[in-house]
Amino acid sequence: MFVPLLLATVRMVQTKAWVWPAVLLITAVIVSTSVSSLFPSPMFIGLKWGVLAAFLGLSVIALFSYLKNARTIDDGHLYTAASVYLLLGMQWFALYSAIDVLSPGSIQRSASVTADRHAELLYFSLITLSTIGYGDVVPLHGVARMLAALEGIAGILYIAITVALLVSAYRPRTNST
Repeated sequence: MFVPLLLATVRMVQTKAWVWPAVLLITAVIVSTSVSSLFPSPMFIGLKWGVLAAFLGLSVIALFSYLKNARTIDDGHLYTAASVYLLLGMQWFALYSAIDVLSPGSIQRSASVTADRHAELLYFSLITLSTIGYGDVVPLHGVARMLAALEGIAGILYIAITVALLVSAYRPRTNST
């Protein structure tokens, strides 16, 4: 989970326009995480997840603009494209975690699942983003259901748009021999 987050932060710092928003949001993440650890109320814990979702959303936007502005494609662009996809999954996971804290019972798990709740929500997010949807974890309330639907749409659109961008910027390498 931390590798795409670290790569996103490094890439955003390399782009001057994204430095201050990234620094402000990551500072807010650290502060809200500290506050929620000291005062573990649902409001502070939900705020922590909401701020983390905002940071991940900013990371996705910044990295996607890096991909969109590419004139040629190299390995760094391909790694960035994969990182953006994982960051999208983590962003939705943070949103589901906030909903799970603020409105318990919004997302129901199968009775046979014995996983940690955070691992379960990350699993649900990645399965929904990829539009596999096994059905063993199910959103019950309206907000959670709409977020799951939007995540599935975002997953499909991300793949389609990213492939189109990468293909349009691809230039075959010439052999110098």
